[in-house]
Amino acid sequence: MPPERSTAFANRQAAGRALAAALLPLASSHPLVLALPRGGVPVAFEVAKALDAEMDLLFVRKIGIPGHEEYGVGAMVDGADPQVVLDENTIERLGIRKEMIQAIITRQRAEIERQRHLYAGGRQPPSLTGRAVIIVDDGIATGGTMRAALRAVRRNRPARLVLAVPVAPPETIALLAGECDQIVCLLQPQPLYAVGAYYRDFSQVEDVDVIRLVTQASNLRRQRLTNRVGPHSDTT
Repeated sequence: MPPERSTAFANRQAAGRALAAALLPLASSHPLVLALPRGGVPVAFEVAKALDAEMDLLFVRKIGIPGHEEYGVGAMVDGADPQVVLDENTIERLGIRKEMIQAIITRQRAEIERQRHLYAGGRQPPSLTGRAVIIVDDGIATGGTMRAALRAVRRNRPARLVLAVPVAPPETIALLAGECDQIVCLLQPQPLYAVGAYYRDFSQVEDVDVIRLVTQASNLRRQRLTNRVGPHSDTT
């Protein structure tokens, strides 16, 4: 049966605050918080705010079989050094030509660029190399897309890679455990009926919400950095 409403998060913001409390020990590593649009953005915003961390977006686009795009054989993941993760064995077994896969990759790259322009004004993604990186979403079901995201981010050689989500089933957590250094997951129901069942308010996150939160996170981070430096002295 579905979860009791008392066990659910009030909304994504509340889930983000609860997740941030569990992630506070990582604040000293000055992590980069990467949100999966669109549902992961309100959660990640609360995490970044609590940890006084930089926040950016992580765009992941599925690479599907031509004509059956819902069946994924890989993914393309955004970043300063974008990565493509492919299931080469399945591609070979199905006889999919390399030029067909390349055409799909080209389309998905263009879509990622369109999304980054829409949500972040075309701002280039930060480098992940040598940084502590926390990937945040509002929940995970099967974990296929997240596994591709983790593998792609790992190729950028972060110092530490953490996956943080409010809710995911235990079998998915076990599947993803080998793809990162740490997983923080607040609820691990068995079975998981649907991610939205663990939120009292799971309203759709609109484009305007993503744009607002990305801008707000950037402004908040800039203000905090300015406050640390303090007013400039007149040395002339």
